[in-house]
Amino acid sequence: MKHELNIWVVGGDLRQERLARLLAEDGHTVHTYALGQPQEPVSGLTAEASLRHVDRADCVILPLTVTAGNGILNAPLSPTDHTLVPILDRLSPRQFLCGGRVDPATQALAGERGLTIHDYFAREELAVANAVPTAEGAVQLAMEHLPITIHGSRVLVIGFGRVGRLTAQRFQALGARVSVAARRYDQLAWAQAMGFGGEHLAHLKGWLCGYDLIVNTVPAQVLGIEELEDVKLDCLILDLASKPGGVDLGAAGKLGLTVIWALSLPGKVAPVTAGAAIRDTVYNMLRELEL
Repeated sequence: MKHELNIWVVGGDLRQERLARLLAEDGHTVHTYALGQPQEPVSGLTAEASLRHVDRADCVILPLTVTAGNGILNAPLSPTDHTLVPILDRLSPRQFLCGGRVDPATQALAGERGLTIHDYFAREELAVANAVPTAEGAVQLAMEHLPITIHGSRVLVIGFGRVGRLTAQRFQALGARVSVAARRYDQLAWAQAMGFGGEHLAHLKGWLCGYDLIVNTVPAQVLGIEELEDVKLDCLILDLASKPGGVDLGAAGKLGLTVIWALSLPGKVAPVTAGAAIRDTVYNMLRELEL
């Protein structure tokens, strides 16, 4: 990887704002667009009002996720909306282009222009790094919204992937009585070996009434009306899953249950850590491509 690159960070939230600062501090020339003004002046970091010089970039980093839907760039820190097509139109195949959670429509738009968008969120090292602030964010939300202590509470974690495993460990460390629901038997075996109660995901219906907190990490509906009818009214449900989520929000509302769909927790609770994780992942990708 070159020691000094011309890098554009286009769109995004506080993670990308921190990412841009870290890249500049590493000695790169960094330009931001649709990311608001830097919170503090940083040598080598410039907020751009237009894409006039983006063609000079060695590397262009799009946000996580790339779009907010309907072809609109995900840029919550920008006062105006930005469509993705004019941005892609200014780029060339020679440039390294990457983004997080790149949807098929965005890949298609890039392909029509001879561009390849490398998905940094698909990288295992970033998925693992993101799981830590997600799990810690779940603990923070539980402490803020539960009327009881975590210690002694009954917690169910649905799913036992990266996020589910770290979340279960965090609550267990605080003294909660943690159970895990998973679809794969090897995951249930690991959960039981780590001291958690275990139940197959297909058997949720009928045994959810005893929990004070339910944390879902599965990005597919696992808590429908039949499962939710068994949840007690003072139970807090945290949905950490990406879209479409795992909870029937309409059914939960009718039943009077409290559900928090906590999307993009790393960017909300630990943007500095999350930004550093994206930086490290992009560096790894550049090294692998010998850029």
